[in-house]
Amino acid sequence: MSGAQRTPETGRRRPARERVLAAAERRFSTDGVTATGIDTITAEAGVAKMSLYNNFSSKADLVRAYLETRHEKWLAQYRSRLQRAKTPRDGVLAVFDSYLDSAASAGETGFRGCGLLNAAAELPAGDEGRALVRRHKEEVEHLPAGHLAELLPDRPDTARTTAEHLAFLLEGAVTRAGLEGDATRLRRARAMAARLLDQL
Repeated sequence: MSGAQRTPETGRRRPARERVLAAAERRFSTDGVTATGIDTITAEAGVAKMSLYNNFSSKADLVRAYLETRHEKWLAQYRSRLQRAKTPRDGVLAVFDSYLDSAASAGETGFRGCGLLNAAAELPAGDEGRALVRRHKEEVEHLPAGHLAELLPDRPDTARTTAEHLAFLLEGAVTRAGLEGDATRLRRARAMAARLLDQL
């Protein structure tokens, strides 16, 4: 475990906050938010409980930080994909490719779907974490909408309805892929999206 706590560049231990967040991400993704206790996270992170509470005021605060971190990681993945896009059509498909990248990096536990949505399903109505996940999903839907507006500048209504259609296709594929533990549904959804874009 200690090897995972050291930065590869220097061999120095990462700050406690980073180690706690990394441990929380592993455990929340694998076991769920509710089933993961603070003791499990501190043991995996190799920190004292006081270190955790010096960085996060509560488990709820840690969950919010985890959700924000997942959101930023997904955006970074998407931006990396977008750098390779040459056309607005490629930009739309980059969103699907970002989820395929997530599935490819899932590791031995297999792909479990959208980590943010999985966490939101465990949080009570009105929880701030659910609002964070909703904003993430709205941002994800907005990304292809922007590319479609560029692709169809004279057909704004078609661009909007197509973006919504693709958002539903993507969310359904992510959910099924998470249940089935592999990326097959995501690859099929990307192919469907590509065919739809070619028909516009």
